[in-house]
Amino acid sequence: MSEQGSDAPAAPIFNPFSPDFLRDPYPAFQQLRATAPLHKTDMGFWVASRYDDVTLILRDKRFGKGYVERTEKMHGPDIWQQPAYASMRNWMLVKDPPDHGRLRGLVARAFAPRHLTALRPRIQQLVDASLDKLEGRSEMEFISEFAHPLPVHVICDMLGIPEGERQQFFEGSRIAGRLIDPTPMTPEELAEVNAGNLQQADYFKSLFARRRESPGDDITSELLQAAEDGDKLSEDELVANVILLFGAGHETTVNLLGNGMLALLTYPDEWEKLKADPSLVPGAVEEMLRFDSSVQMTGRTAIEDVEINGITIPQGDSVLSLLGAANRDGDEFADPEAFKVDRQGVRPTSFGGGIHHCLGAPLARMEAEIAFTSLIKRLPNLRLASPNGGGDGGDGPDWSLMFTLRGLSTLPVAW
Repeated sequence: MSEQGSDAPAAPIFNPFSPDFLRDPYPAFQQLRATAPLHKTDMGFWVASRYDDVTLILRDKRFGKGYVERTEKMHGPDIWQQPAYASMRNWMLVKDPPDHGRLRGLVARAFAPRHLTALRPRIQQLVDASLDKLEGRSEMEFISEFAHPLPVHVICDMLGIPEGERQQFFEGSRIAGRLIDPTPMTPEELAEVNAGNLQQADYFKSLFARRRESPGDDITSELLQAAEDGDKLSEDELVANVILLFGAGHETTVNLLGNGMLALLTYPDEWEKLKADPSLVPGAVEEMLRFDSSVQMTGRTAIEDVEINGITIPQGDSVLSLLGAANRDGDEFADPEAFKVDRQGVRPTSFGGGIHHCLGAPLARMEAEIAFTSLIKRLPNLRLASPNGGGDGGDGPDWSLMFTLRGLSTLPVAW
């Protein structure tokens, strides 16, 4: 029930388990913002959906991650016997200070501007190679043939994974994103996630052994060197955070490319604007992030009692900040339900905020800018494929039905 007072309307049910909600959460978000923008659910956690509230929660030091306590509350203390969850417990993404700063500081150097600038020619090369393969064709399945390979190759390059050893990373299931989703996994899904985690752990341990003998110019070698130089980094932390970098380094970018492409082709006048003026692409990427965020939610826990607009969130309570809802708040964005590539002053919450602001945000933006600029030039007549006309024989765009990481499983396009 809502804790906003007896005169307030009953809080709408926040139901991230409904397939209809997962396909299109935005009508529910609109209702939340209008009737219960900050409320406590029957499940015991708070939900924040307004832009100002969400940005405050992300940046305010009175909120921490509280990951271990929140996870045990949801799944019980035995959850750490599951290999995937045990590994995730070591991610810098779920850590509070001082561990968060220690781990993030070791990785941050690889995402410095000079390193990212050096990646630009390689990203362009990968985009060009993907588009070259389409010569003589008139359709493709955009996710598997374009959006997925690009960021996987980029993060593999950064981690120093040899090209001949990458096939397992392309064939691997994207189900690992369910680890941070509020919807419970089936036993079969959990078994698949655990198996994938163990496979990746074995691979990276092998890669570590080779990089210790023969260091390269990559993140893996830098992390190993940092550990040997005396930085406090255990083997479990090293394995877990390289797995995190691989997953976070590609999955959200796949979704940015797919969700952005769908928005452009659903609103063809906006596609025409980009074709007429490619200088709009950087701003258009920000609008893609705002309009249909790759990451829809992030969790925080109150370290002390916090009052927001007259509502007190008690110490120890968890808050789910709905990034996708905040990005369509009409108090922050004019005409928020419209997709406009020339929208000015867009500051989406999609990459989080505060100390946990996404390290890879500049890289994701750069990949998207290069990709869409090249698509405009090489495939100017791109459109949504007609029913049953997708490259995979499907009926059209299909959502993966995860909430936290929102993305398409298929997007048939033609030209």
